[in-house]
Amino acid sequence: MLRKFLKPMKLPAPVDWGVLILRVGVSLLMLTHGYPKLTRAIGGDHSFADPIGIGEGPSLVLTVFAEFFCSVLLILGLGSRAVLIPLIITMTVVTFIIHGDDPFDKKEHSLLFLIPYITLFLTGPGKFSIDRGLYK
Repeated sequence: MLRKFLKPMKLPAPVDWGVLILRVGVSLLMLTHGYPKLTRAIGGDHSFADPIGIGEGPSLVLTVFAEFFCSVLLILGLGSRAVLIPLIITMTVVTFIIHGDDPFDKKEHSLLFLIPYITLFLTGPGKFSIDRGLYK
C-alpha cells in the first residue's frame, strides 16, 4: 500500500514539466522561510509560536523539518507525497490557527503555499523526480 501511495503516476510530457516547475519553484520559495528558522534553532534561539500547544521548541523543530528538510526532499522529488504531508499540515496550521482570526490578506501568503502543496500531493512528483526512478 505504501509503495502504491509513493509511486508517481504517469502524466503527459507537458504536465511533467509543469509539475517540475511547480515542485521546484514552490520549494525554493519555502526554503527562504525555513532556512532562517533552521539557523535560529541551531544558534540556540528556540523562541517560537506554539499554535497547537506542544511547546515552542517542538513547534520550531516541526516547522523547520517541514519548511526546510521536506522542501529539499521535494526539490529532489524524493518521497514527494510523504514529505508533502508535513508541509500541508504546517500551512494549514499557519492559515487556520496562527492567522485564524486575521483578515484574508494575512492568510493569503500561507494559502499560496498550501494550494500548490495539495496540487502536488494529488498529481505526484512527475517524471523528473527521484521517486520516478525508484518506482519505475
